[in-house]
Amino acid sequence: MYSPLLTVVITVLDEVRNIPAVCAELEAALSALPETEILFVDDGSTDGTAEALSSVRSAAPHPAMRELRILRHDRRCGKSAALRTGIAAAKGRWIATMDGDGQDDPAEIPSLLALALETKGREPLVVGTRPRRSDTWSRRFATRFANGLRQQILNDRCPDTGAPMKLFLREDFLRLPQFEGLHRFLPALLGAYGVPLLCRPVHHRSRLYGQSKYTNFGRAVVGIRDLLGVMWLRNRTRLPGSVREC
Repeated sequence: MYSPLLTVVITVLDEVRNIPAVCAELEAALSALPETEILFVDDGSTDGTAEALSSVRSAAPHPAMRELRILRHDRRCGKSAALRTGIAAAKGRWIATMDGDGQDDPAEIPSLLALALETKGREPLVVGTRPRRSDTWSRRFATRFANGLRQQILNDRCPDTGAPMKLFLREDFLRLPQFEGLHRFLPALLGAYGVPLLCRPVHHRSRLYGQSKYTNFGRAVVGIRDLLGVMWLRNRTRLPGSVREC
């Protein structure tokens, strides 16, 4: 059975114009990675995103890109649901996540994986933090406020918990309960399961084409509700230090 070390999961929604450039960068990054699977989840696009991915797959010279996997939702379900679809279907032991709008640089993935593999003891969650975000002033302010509030309440020790670029064990993610917004709370939730956190700054860029699918106000309203839910989940998590069969 085919079992790559790493699966890169990219969630997309109406990103047809960004697909060629994002895939070209992914292909370039593969030379610095071990055996890797590339998997896109199309969260109900209506602009031809899936067709653009199919075209890339047909013409790609690299074997991993010729085997690119495309999963499609029949309707928009949200980023967390799309991530779970991709991660549940992934064949890799390790998962790297990134956005498909061109803001994340796949060339950062080898360093995130190397950091995880060099870690002694329990396998970590590695977050690619964005110390210099290439976003509007309002979005940077909203993100800074949200991160500060989360750190104050959850004490997750992550300066950029909503960063799209993350790397973790597939099995760790699939242990978590599913809800929309989950991807913004991985440091706190995985930490409750004993997963150590490592942060590494990555390069962040402007979106290539199109607009963000979220507004600052919408993020704030949903984020506060989710924060309360995560507080409840973490406080109710009870895990043994070890399990021994007698």
